This record gives sequence, C-alpha cells and structure tokens, in this order.
Amino acid sequence: MNDVNQQLTTSFNALSAKIVLAGALMLAATAVTAQSTSFDTCIKGLRQSVVSQGITAAVFDRATAGIEPDPDVLKAFSFQPEFRTAIWDYLAGLVDQERVDDGRAKLKEWSKVLAEAEQKYGVDRNVIVAVWGVESNYGRIQGKREIVRSLTTLICADKRQAFFRGELLATLRILQSGDIPQEALVGSWAGAFGQTQFMPTTYQRLAVDFDGDGRRDIVGSVPDALGSTANFLKQAGWITGQPWGVEVQIPANYSGPSGRRTKQSLAQWKSLGIKALSSVSLPDSTQAALLLPAGAQGPAFLVFRNFDAIYSYNAAESYALAIAHLSDRLKGGATFKTAWPTDDAGTSRAERREIQQALLNRGYDIGEVDGLIGAKSREAISEFQKSSGLVVNGRAGQQVLKALRAPVSTRAPKVGG
Repeated sequence: MNDVNQQLTTSFNALSAKIVLAGALMLAATAVTAQSTSFDTCIKGLRQSVVSQGITAAVFDRATAGIEPDPDVLKAFSFQPEFRTAIWDYLAGLVDQERVDDGRAKLKEWSKVLAEAEQKYGVDRNVIVAVWGVESNYGRIQGKREIVRSLTTLICADKRQAFFRGELLATLRILQSGDIPQEALVGSWAGAFGQTQFMPTTYQRLAVDFDGDGRRDIVGSVPDALGSTANFLKQAGWITGQPWGVEVQIPANYSGPSGRRTKQSLAQWKSLGIKALSSVSLPDSTQAALLLPAGAQGPAFLVFRNFDAIYSYNAAESYALAIAHLSDRLKGGATFKTAWPTDDAGTSRAERREIQQALLNRGYDIGEVDGLIGAKSREAISEFQKSSGLVVNGRAGQQVLKALRAPVSTRAPKVGG
C-alpha cells in the first residue's frame, strides 16, 4: 500500500511540475507576445511621425523591415564604463603602449591629411588621432549593432525618448541622402557610428567630405572621419596653440575649489599654492579649472578651454582625460607624474589578454581572448579571486595578473557558459 501511495504521490508531483512549467511557459509566451505587440505599435507610431517630418515611407519601411528590439542595448544603457569604471582602470586600457605605438604609426601614414585638417581647422593633429584611437582603435572596432534597431529599441522602451527620436530621424535622413548605405550604419548601442563615432545628429551638423568624392563617409573614408573630427572640435571651441591642460601639484590637505565648471585665472590658482609639474606658456589671466579625477590624493590637472572641447565629444571627464593624455603620449610625453591612489593598478589590453588566457588555461570559460573584460571574464576573475583568497570584485587588476602568473597548483572549476 505504501508503494502505491508513493507512486501516486510521485505521479501527482510530476503532474504538478508539468502544470507549473506549462503555466510558466504560457506566461513567458504571453509576455513576449505583449512585448512584440507593444514594439510593433511603437514602430507604427514612429512611421507616422518621421513621414510627417520629410522621411519617405519607403525609406522608413526599408530601414525597419523585420526589426525586433535588442535586449542587449537596454543592458548597455544601464552600464556605461565612463561613469562606473575606476579612473585608473579606464585609462590603463585606453592609453596603453599598444595604442600609443599604433597612433604614432597612423600619424605618419595619414600625415598629409592631418596636415590639411590642422591647417583648415586649427586643431592639433595628435588630438584628432587620439579621438580616432579611443573611439574605434583607429577604425578597427566601429561597432556591430544596427543603428536603426538600437535607436528604436531605446525609443520604444522609453529611454530618453526625445533624444533618441532625434537621432533616429537624423539616421533616416542619412539613409535618404544616400551618403552612407544602411548596411554600413552599424555602431554602438547608443547609435554612434563611424571611425570616430559620431551620433547621427552630429553627423548631420558637422561631418565633412574631406576626400572630395562628393559623400560624407565617416565609415569607409579615413580623410572624411579625420576632417569631420577636426571640424567638430573647432566648432566646440578649440583654441589653436593652447594646450588642453597641465598636470599640477596641489598643497597637502587641499580642500579648495575644484571641478570642471569652477573657472579661475592661473594667477588665482597659483595663489592657492597650486604648481604646474611642467612648463605652461600661458598668461596668468588664462581661465582654468582644477580637475581631481580620483580626489585630492591622485593626479591633479588644471584644464583649459580645449579640455572642454574634447569633453563635448562625449560628456565624461574620464573620457576627455583619456583623449587628452593619449594626445600627449603621441607627442612623446610621459605618463602622469602622480600615481593613482590605489594598491591595485589597472592593466593594459595586452595584460588583460594575458589574464584571459591564463584563466582559459585554468579551465575557466571566458569566451574570446580579446582584452575586453566582459561579463564572462568578470565572473571568471571573481571565481579565481575567491579560490585564491583575494578580494572578490571581478576586476582585471595587477593583483589578479600577479596571482595568475604564479604556478598553477590546483585546477579551478569552470564557470560561465
């Protein structure tokens, strides 16, 4: 009798599990259907809106044919490295020796175009190339996401809708003009595209035909991309011949004014005991702001108008500092004189590839060894840190690199999938 009861109980539990699973699948299917319906409704509304603003129905229909929302775009919207990554990690990956060497080679390869851009717009060629290097690794990584899909995903998810509606309209105008074909309009999750990653509205305003072929092609034409970048910086207020800034030494226990928007003359900053760590040939009346990207214990900078011009390219101080520092390194400048206030410094892309390969050798699934620390790499690093008695934070820092360089004593379990 007990066996019968047990069989009945087992059968009932199995049936209950199937019912629960079926219910869950039905709910999931309903959610997907609702999401799909909502997205389709949104697309129809967008069609009416853009057609009323001069975009032909044929252009819109071709651009959105078979389109579906991209969930990874929404994830990227919530995670932006310029605002979440420690400044020493951010700069270590963007301004490494590999990027400096590549940039110097590009300066030679495109010297004629850069000389013309420098003459026409008055912008330092090293800064133009630094933007190119940071934005797309000199054209090698321009992004793979379809811009129309990314923008419609953000709009229909009600993410900064007014802003992204403007970018979508500009994208459709680019397609309608024929300057860039749709298959080439791929880029970042937010819609930036090309070798120097212009947003569509920025392209509409500031892209130039610098190679004289009648098209403004910042995707396939290096001259167009470099000339357009120079034009952007000029329009953003670039002052010819003025540096972006200078590293400075601040007094011990400094608690005075700071921040990019707090401007004072050089004379006023000097009166507060702030000293430049290299020569600056500017009048004492020149306006500057004190930047403390890691607080008063880290590197400090007095930044001028040209730093603001760089900042306008992507509104993040860490980003602007990366461009500025890379431009100095391209000229032969050294790394910052003041160390970052951390006991676990950042790693270069070569060192990050080494970390990934070492994890792979230990049995961790990190995906591709590419020097880009994504979710799988962070998960593997966290597991390795835990097994090695390190602070568990998923960072690809020098401490993890040092630990991975040690002889392998035990094989770690695989993680990820």
